[in-house]
Amino acid sequence: MDKHMLGDYGELTALRYLRFHGYKIVTANYRCKFGEIDIIAEDRRYICFIEVKTRSENNYFSAADAVDFSKRSKLISSANLFLKNYDMKRQPRFDIIEVYFENDEPSSLNHIEGAFDGTGN
Repeated sequence: MDKHMLGDYGELTALRYLRFHGYKIVTANYRCKFGEIDIIAEDRRYICFIEVKTRSENNYFSAADAVDFSKRSKLISSANLFLKNYDMKRQPRFDIIEVYFENDEPSSLNHIEGAFDGTGN
């Protein structure tokens, strides 16, 4: 499976996971001048801005390690613009979902709630 297909399949896996766990999907692949947010979803308390990182079994680093300070800053700026344009009553939260594949099938998923705060830390 090529890298682009793997990423798309990882996002689909994350969407299914979120729905199964009671999240309401607001939008996927939100794009703005600052960048893209893979998934925006709501739970009972939060509006969640979620970065999905997908890796195959041959990767030596955790998927979350790819969300560096620069990427976090773009996500925060994108989320702020989204919140400015849409009236959301919930507290924002930044999550990362790691999806790992073996033999072209999802083998594990790790949802890191509150992976970083609004300052990128």
